[in-house]
Amino acid sequence: MKYFMLLFLATVMLGCSSSLHNSYRITKNYKPDDTVLYDTIMALDSQFFGAYNTCSVQLDKYASFFADSIEFYHDKGGLMTSKTEIIAATQKNVCGRVTRQLVKGSAEVYPVPGYGAIEIGLHTFHNSKDVSGGTPRPGRFTIIWQHTATGWKIRRVISLH
Repeated sequence: MKYFMLLFLATVMLGCSSSLHNSYRITKNYKPDDTVLYDTIMALDSQFFGAYNTCSVQLDKYASFFADSIEFYHDKGGLMTSKTEIIAATQKNVCGRVTRQLVKGSAEVYPVPGYGAIEIGLHTFHNSKDVSGGTPRPGRFTIIWQHTATGWKIRRVISLH
């Protein structure tokens, strides 16, 4: 039992230390199960983050993608469940300052029967106020897309940097 516990703790510690480097790999040989769904979600991703990247002029369009019952989990900022607060925080901290870029070839889309889709991938954020000149490291994201009677909505987001 003592040996098992030491092995378990060593495994946990190794896992934690490797996650601190954010050296995420893109899934090899990913092929979507449903190419129509993949193309739909990729188009939505492009529209959503196009509005995000230009939110100073497209804030209403950006906001329209979120479900009213949004859950936004961020490893640095915590949990936000208010659509109004998410939009206000975006307007205050992102608009005119930060743009998002999807890491080419990193997006994966999986169907959720009777609900929608899960999109996972890597993206980088570029801060126009950053004078360090460093290369942004990619972060992981997961978006739960819900297909409703009125279209696709973002229901949950997990953002890891």
